[in-house]
This record gives sequence, structure tokens and C-alpha cells, in this order.
Amino acid sequence: MRLLVALALLAGPAFAEVLSETQDFGVAPTAELRRGEHAAPTPLEVPGARTIGTAELRQLLRAPSGERPLLFDVISEDRHVSLPGAVWLPGAGLGDSFDDGIQAQLARTLAEGAAGDRARPMVFFCANPRCWLSYNTALRAVRLGYTGVRWYRGGIDAWGRSGGALVEPKLVWRRP
Repeated sequence: MRLLVALALLAGPAFAEVLSETQDFGVAPTAELRRGEHAAPTPLEVPGARTIGTAELRQLLRAPSGERPLLFDVISEDRHVSLPGAVWLPGAGLGDSFDDGIQAQLARTLAEGAAGDRARPMVFFCANPRCWLSYNTALRAVRLGYTGVRWYRGGIDAWGRSGGALVEPKLVWRRP
């Protein structure tokens, strides 16, 4: 992951355009979990969630402490860099259905993190717009009844390209 972020920063505008957080790949939104090929172009929106970009995320993170969104990094790979304050939930975007062990584990994790507040803003992200893991996890959160779900489509790559700090995320769970 660090190599990917470093390459994006070194390659400059040409590479940044390829990984633009707003690039339309012509993929239709779906309310179903994507089961395979998670490293593929994503839609522009998640049903029931709000897609946000880097500028809006920066604004949300400037809110007073109790109003800031919870940040959830769902990349499944081992060690990588992420946004400061992000909670790492590897594997949260995998699975076959909304009735699996991942859904149950996510339900417990979100309930604890949001202290029971289903309107609490929460942001799900992974590497870039070619990563379905955060899309799937946002769908899972919406299915659990959370109304403050945000999908940061640009993910770690967009954050790093914009000059945002990158650190090792806090690991909260192991895959069920």
C-alpha cells in the first residue's frame, strides 16, 4: 500500500486522473454485496449512503470532537498506511450475504463505536475508487439501520495525494 501511495504521489497529475475520486466508470449502483473482483471500478454512489470527497471529509474532521465522524478503513491487506484516527476493520467488505458472521461482527463494532447512535456520522473507505470493500461495508452499515453513513470513494490514495497525513491504522478486529 505504501508503494501505491508513493507511486501516485510521484506520478503526478496523469496518475491522479486515473484514480480520480469522482471518475465515472459507468458502473451502476447496486444494493447487493459484490462477492468477487473487489479491485475493480466502483459506482459513484452507494444506495442509502452519501458519497463524499476529500474536501468534505476534511470539513467533517474539523467538527468538535463529539461531532466528528467515525472513520473505518476496510482494506483487507496486512500492514498499510491510513487516515489518522481510522479504525481498521480488515475483511468487513468481504462476505456473501447480509446474514453472515461479518454482518454480525460489524453490527457489534458499529454499535459500540457509535454508542448506540444510529445517526452518528461514519465514513467507510479503502484504497481508491477501484475498491469495492468500502462500498460493501457502507451497504452493510445501511442495512444495519445507520443513517449517517458516508462513503469516501477516493480513499487512502486521494487523501495522500491531497497532502493528508498517513499513519498506521488502529486494528480493532480480526476476520470472523
